[in-house]
Amino acid sequence: MDFIELLKAIILGLVEGLTEYAPVSSTGHMIIVDDMWLQSNEFLGKYTANTFKIVIQLGSILAAVFVFKDRFIELLGLNRLRKRAGQTGNSKHLKLTHVIVGLIPAGVMGLLFDDYIDEHLFTTKTVIIGLLIGAIFMIIADIFRSKKPQVETVDQISYKQALTVGLIQCLSLWPGFSRSGATISGGVLTGMSHRAASDFTFIMAVPIMAGASGLSLIKNWEYFTMDSLPFFIAGFISAFVFALISIRFFLKLINKIKLVPFAIYRIVLVGVIYFLYF
Repeated sequence: MDFIELLKAIILGLVEGLTEYAPVSSTGHMIIVDDMWLQSNEFLGKYTANTFKIVIQLGSILAAVFVFKDRFIELLGLNRLRKRAGQTGNSKHLKLTHVIVGLIPAGVMGLLFDDYIDEHLFTTKTVIIGLLIGAIFMIIADIFRSKKPQVETVDQISYKQALTVGLIQCLSLWPGFSRSGATISGGVLTGMSHRAASDFTFIMAVPIMAGASGLSLIKNWEYFTMDSLPFFIAGFISAFVFALISIRFFLKLINKIKLVPFAIYRIVLVGVIYFLYF
């Protein structure tokens, strides 16, 4: 594993980390950066390259766990241990059941159609369609959003809103649509502020992404080789660091800039992919 290949791992981790939680589709960016430029398939092999992409996604998941660690401690009831140790916890109202309700629809759909999606929908054309339709959906969400959101923080989310966001999340099973783009837009349409919808989206992302990535990693474990281990480690660390930066930066800005700028960027990205491919 030479320096150039390690540099490619770092670049792919950067792309994954910066785009996984922004509503711009990490899949679309991977197609542009890897398939068109870095071409990890050539020196890793197709299946090892796919396994690598799963590993760097786990780096992004770890970043979300780190940012929302206090939330997860509260949701899992571990705050009781902290209080016993003399630490004080904040009074929070978001419950683990809210997260579960939001996860069920996409989780069921994903299990039912996972093989079909992998075999038929991971193409450049389908990603372009997902990017474009997702961008339109985000613009619609910003146009029809409540000017005075009823839900300013994630603690005020109702079970009905959690379920609605979960149902809308099913749209993100189409590659390129973007899970965060779908769920943040869905949250905004149900009366959440952009920040509340983003917080709920990122909290839900951890279990659903960890589950999907974990299953994929088990399926592809035979392609995890010691020769490629430095490549995997470099990509994982890169994805973690840049996802950490991306999440914090995004959460500070989202209430100010809303979704339209990201939608415009996606439409430009569609033009770039179409021009380069077709």
